[in-house]
Amino acid sequence: MPIGDQAVLSAGQVNVEGFFDTATSTVSYIVSDPETGSCAIIDPVLDYSARSGRTDTASADRLIEHVRNKDLNVRWILETHVHADHLTSAPYLQSELGGQTAIGGNVVAVQEVFAEAFHAGESFSKDGSQWDILVTEGQELELGNATIKVMETPGHTPACVSYQIADAVFVGDTIFMPDYGTARCDFPGGDADILFTSVQRILTLPDETRVFTCHDYGGEGRDFSWESSVASQRQDNVHLGGDKSRFDFVTLRQSRDAGLQLPELILPSVQVNMRAGVFPPAEENGVSYIKIPLNKF
Repeated sequence: MPIGDQAVLSAGQVNVEGFFDTATSTVSYIVSDPETGSCAIIDPVLDYSARSGRTDTASADRLIEHVRNKDLNVRWILETHVHADHLTSAPYLQSELGGQTAIGGNVVAVQEVFAEAFHAGESFSKDGSQWDILVTEGQELELGNATIKVMETPGHTPACVSYQIADAVFVGDTIFMPDYGTARCDFPGGDADILFTSVQRILTLPDETRVFTCHDYGGEGRDFSWESSVASQRQDNVHLGGDKSRFDFVTLRQSRDAGLQLPELILPSVQVNMRAGVFPPAEENGVSYIKIPLNKF
């Protein structure tokens, strides 16, 4: 369900359309420059059935339909990190719409860890070459008359980045809606102390900056939602609001993480997403397989 077009935009704003995937509680975004029609797709979903092992492009096709109906020109397909809760549809979207794929340059650290965990073999390149470009802190990407500014925001994973575009920032899993707090930090390379630093960077942006999160799970008295503001996050975030100290945040985050189960789709998601959405190489019978490491995680 897309958010719906913004009828009136202030100078310097961009159009933001959110597409919610109910199966994974993931929000994918199409961000467009209203003057030129150039757009970026952020964190797209490939549908996956854990029971059958089958993939489907229904969620991605909604994005394609929107791009074509609005006559947009895809410049970028951006990932905020290697997701552990959904598969990315970036290769499929690129084949249909064009554009360049990008992710944070520290993805190589994530690839190193999971290449070993899944015994990916020597054919798997751990240099990030699966994406068209690897972005780094402060890098700027052109989006028509707008600019995408890269912010490295690790903590959830070493490779997490946020994308600041005009008056909006897309934070991936770094922070959620204020009543849900922040991302877990117990994945390999995650660190609650580092996450606190990353979130403080986001909270120093102007109060009116629109904050778009990658997931939402609803809650008592409200429907699913994915847009907040820096001001509301600073004041109301249940893990950070009210000027909580670094010590208090790290203590809370580590305590919560100790009781969390792994995401349901982490094993297929990471194996695909560490390859930029390309499936593991097919075996002699022409079938691609997802590995299930026994007693590893």
